[in-house]
Amino acid sequence: MTKRDGLLPVAESLNALLDARITDPHSILGMHYVEASSALVVRVYDVEAQEVYILFDGKREKLDKIHDSGLFAKKVSDQNEYFSYKLEKIYNGNGVVTDDPYRFMPGIGEMDVYLFNSGEHQRVYETMGAHPKSYDGVDGVLFTVWAPNADRVSVVGDFNNWNGTRHMMRLMGVSGIWELFIPNMVPGDVYKFEIRAKNGDVFCKLDPYALQTEMRPNNAAIVSNGTNFNWSDSEWISRRENTNWLEAPMNIYEVHLASWRGPGLRPINESDENDFHNYRDIAHALADYVVDLGYTHVELMPVCEHPLDISWGYQVTAYYAPSARYGTPEDFAYFVNHLHERGIGVLMDWVPAHFPKDAFALGRFDGTALYEHADPKQGEHRDWGTYIFNFGRCEVKNFLIGNALYWIDKFHIDGLRVDAVASMLYLDYSKEEGDWIPNKYGGNENLEAISFMRRLNELTHELYPGSLMIAEESTAFPSVSRPAYLGGLGFTCKWNMGWMHDTLEYFQQDPVHRKYHHGTLTFALLYAHSENFVLPFSHDEVVHGKRSMLDKMPGDYWQKFANLRALYTYMLTHPGKSLLFMGSEFGQWTEWNCQKGLDWEVLGYEAHQKLSTLVKDINHFYKATPSLWEDDFRPEGFQWIDGGDYEQSVISFIRWDKKHETPVVVVLNLTPVVRHNYCVGVPKEGCWREAINTDNERYFGSNVLNEGELCTKKGEHHGQSQYLELDLAPLSGMIYTLN
Repeated sequence: MTKRDGLLPVAESLNALLDARITDPHSILGMHYVEASSALVVRVYDVEAQEVYILFDGKREKLDKIHDSGLFAKKVSDQNEYFSYKLEKIYNGNGVVTDDPYRFMPGIGEMDVYLFNSGEHQRVYETMGAHPKSYDGVDGVLFTVWAPNADRVSVVGDFNNWNGTRHMMRLMGVSGIWELFIPNMVPGDVYKFEIRAKNGDVFCKLDPYALQTEMRPNNAAIVSNGTNFNWSDSEWISRRENTNWLEAPMNIYEVHLASWRGPGLRPINESDENDFHNYRDIAHALADYVVDLGYTHVELMPVCEHPLDISWGYQVTAYYAPSARYGTPEDFAYFVNHLHERGIGVLMDWVPAHFPKDAFALGRFDGTALYEHADPKQGEHRDWGTYIFNFGRCEVKNFLIGNALYWIDKFHIDGLRVDAVASMLYLDYSKEEGDWIPNKYGGNENLEAISFMRRLNELTHELYPGSLMIAEESTAFPSVSRPAYLGGLGFTCKWNMGWMHDTLEYFQQDPVHRKYHHGTLTFALLYAHSENFVLPFSHDEVVHGKRSMLDKMPGDYWQKFANLRALYTYMLTHPGKSLLFMGSEFGQWTEWNCQKGLDWEVLGYEAHQKLSTLVKDINHFYKATPSLWEDDFRPEGFQWIDGGDYEQSVISFIRWDKKHETPVVVVLNLTPVVRHNYCVGVPKEGCWREAINTDNERYFGSNVLNEGELCTKKGEHHGQSQYLELDLAPLSGMIYTLN
């Protein structure tokens, strides 16, 4: 066989093909018109095939094996124009008929490539990854992946016996994007990308844009139709779009799906590490529970796929795939849809600050530091053992921003709690002197990450009105929850870690010492309106030796519950939105363990059951009382009555609605001493009522109440011209409203 016959490609291309380091296999394989012989030539490369036939127009013609490696070719008789055909390949005497993947034009358009490379493809998840398509009447799957420094990229899986020479992809110019349409593949097929690095190393990687993955410990991607789900939450979505959540009730219940195991679900089977409930089962049980207790939102600890259970989901390996532990993407869509139908918002913990070093995932993706920085001073969190995203790279920013938009778009998620924002903001975060690289101005701010977050928040709020972007940010970085156009980061809200730390420090003091720590309790009001704060008692506060919320409280059995009831009252009446981690609402004694269920059995004891009742009552009262949420983020919404009675450890304040018409008065007595005839100045004359008293026997209290109508008395108190005379219950929170 001579080169002039047109069957063999030029030597350089042939060698690249045979060495499996080719960047454009379509230039050799498939159908080509060879001018030298004025004929169409079909070439097929398959190292495992014994024979290959071309099928067209009812004909079956055998291709010649022109190279021992598995290269077949044939001049097609009586044809001078390109035409459709199929291939029949013989393996061990058995024939397999398929379309030739190398006869199709590129499936990714120039505009998609341009937008991706510039970091502005807002629906990148519909372009990159694996997507069922139909070309020329042929069904199959289009694969695309970004690996600019690879010598070769192939799609491998059960469908080709995991042989990387059988479906080598085409590099699209200088974009770094490789693509291949593989006919006859279907949703449910398992795949990975096999990559040959510049140094000759060959390894397999999980698709960064995988929409579905195998159940761990397996880690391949699964071809998915995405969220092919019939949504019925239009009423909720319309409400969300037309709600200013800063002026609406927001009381969040934080959930770890594997260990919630709430009412209506069977207990966890500790002998079976794969004993997980389906998203659909959890949806019904969780919605019933949350609606009953009066929460407005649930916040899910990370549900993106992750291999290590004890990472709680914060070591993400598949950012676009709901964890297979609980079912399919459609099952997760059902979960969100059902909660929306029940009037519950769904927030999701999102982890763009870092990613794990698992060899099958994003790290050193094409043999180089692609998603991360190469220099560990920029690219690694040494204490976490993870890589840091390179926020200055357009394609990386597009990957992350596209991911945030994906969850809101395709799964109707109501917002994201963005994890570890402080670690993104500062180049020297948790690093020793000399172990970090300053920015171009010599400072420690990560300018690229700041730009990334501003763009992220601009797009989410622009494209999905009513969506919530909440920063877990633990420093005094300015204007985290202020719009980007005003120089802020653009988040909707920010977790108030200072309030959480100071409040818990105060409540853990023995009441006899609290008067010496009074300022710790009230300090947060000095900065409460500098950001749009969420007040969190999250999972981080009930692990690693910090003890459960109940066990943090000082005193004997009764006093622990009384303290906790007062604390929850303070949280829900303080300016800001609220978040409580599961199990804290009924007083779990032990620290949270992600590998076992909550201690639901303690609800069989009176104190725990009545604590849960208090949480339910105060949650519903909160939702029904605009003064507690309508003006959270302006000084006008809060007014001290007396924040300085440190000798008696009593604080009192007013919460106002927007119109300043309907005051709610809150009094906290944070010692076990009953204060009789305690005078509290109130802003309006008339008769008040005690709406909530955490010392009520209904809540396991000692029943020191102020019952009936409480009419004001004339007299100057706390700057007011009238006052109430109250009996302050021990270790209690009391809420008063005008009749």
